[in-house]
Amino acid sequence: MTVIHMNQRQLANRWCVSEATLERWRSEGIGPQYLKLGGRVMYREQDIDAYESICLRQSTSQPVKEGINS
Repeated sequence: MTVIHMNQRQLANRWCVSEATLERWRSEGIGPQYLKLGGRVMYREQDIDAYESICLRQSTSQPVKEGINS
């Protein structure tokens, strides 16, 4: 199995958010798990997909799951 990694810029582009937003989210414990390799932040695609899955909602009245900030 090949593990695909994305850097901060690639994830920011995928989600249409700024890199600064991802930096703030990391400091606040929001978002997918990430790797810190030699000072570089990398996200595994499988962790991004998992985070997106737990953020799915069907209704605005659906409660947010424990540990997930929206």
